[in-house]
Amino acid sequence: MRKIAYSTLLILAVTFVSCNSGSEKTQNGGGLEGEISISGAFALYPLAVKWAEEFEKINPNVRIDVQAGGAGKGMADALANQVSLGMVSRDINEEELKKGAWFIPVTKDAVIPTFNASNPYANEILQRGLTKKDFTELWVEGKIITWGQLLGKGKADEIKVYKRSDAAGAAESWAKYLGKKQDDLKGTGVFGDPGLANAVKKDVFGIGFNNVIYVYELTTKKPYEGVRVIPIDINENGKVDADENFYGTMDEINNAIATGKYPSPPARELFFVSKGKPQDKLVTEFLKWVLADGQKYVKEAGFINLDPEKIKEAQEKLK
Repeated sequence: MRKIAYSTLLILAVTFVSCNSGSEKTQNGGGLEGEISISGAFALYPLAVKWAEEFEKINPNVRIDVQAGGAGKGMADALANQVSLGMVSRDINEEELKKGAWFIPVTKDAVIPTFNASNPYANEILQRGLTKKDFTELWVEGKIITWGQLLGKGKADEIKVYKRSDAAGAAESWAKYLGKKQDDLKGTGVFGDPGLANAVKKDVFGIGFNNVIYVYELTTKKPYEGVRVIPIDINENGKVDADENFYGTMDEINNAIATGKYPSPPARELFFVSKGKPQDKLVTEFLKWVLADGQKYVKEAGFINLDPEKIKEAQEKLK
C-alpha cells in the first residue's frame, strides 16, 4: 500500500490504516527481523517509502509500513505509541517535548507557493514574483481579492486561495514564514499535499503551497503538468532577479534550498519522532541506517541531504 507512484500522489487521497507499533522479534544469522510502523507528514512520506524499500532489501525479514496523514497525525500517533516512528515536517514545540517527544532530523526540503499553469496572467506572475507582504495579504489579512489588486492592472478575476485543512507541517512552515501559525491562514481548506496540489491544478485562478516533491516530477525534474511555482521576490524590488530565479527544475530549487538562497522558513528540516528515545533495537538500527547508508537515497528521492554536522549530532542522540 505504501508503494504508490509519486505522480499518483498528486491525484489520489491517501487511505489510512491502523498501524501497530513495531518490535524486533529476533536476530537470525546477523539479519534483523520484525516490523516497523511509520505515519505522518506527507512531506517525508516519499523518502520514507524509499528508505523502507531499501532497508527491506538488505533485511528481508523486516517489514516497514509507511502511511501518510499529515505531521499532526504523525506526532499524535508517535506520542500515543500507535506507531514506531512519526514523520514531522515542522519544528517540534515545547508542549510536545514535555509529553516525551524525542526526535532526530533526517533530511531537508521546503514549502513553495504555487499557481495554476493555465492562469492567463502567468507571464506577469513569473516576471514579477510575489513578496512576503503579498503572501501575507493573501493568506493572512485577506486584503487582496483579485488579480488586478495583486498585479496592479485592473483585472477583476478573483484569486482563489487554498490552504491545508489538516494539521500540516507544510502549512505551519508557510505560516511561520509569514510570522503566523497555521490557524491564522485564510483560504479554502484541502486535505493533504496531493489534495492541495490537485485543487490548484483544477482551478485556473487558484494559488496554494506544497512541498517540493509534490510540485516537481521526480523523473523529468520539471513541474507537474498544470502547476507552476510562484517566484518569491526576496529583495522586494518588483521583479524576479536572476539570482532569485531558481524554480525551473527540482535540482535548481533544491540547490537554492541547500545553499540558503531560498528562505528558511519555509525551508526546514524533516524529522522522525518517537515517544522517548527508541528502545526497540530494530527501530534503532533502522534510524542508524537512515543516517548513514540511507543518506545516499536522499537526493535520488528529490530531497536535500543534511549538513554532515547535523548528521553527526543525530547519530550522537542515538547512542
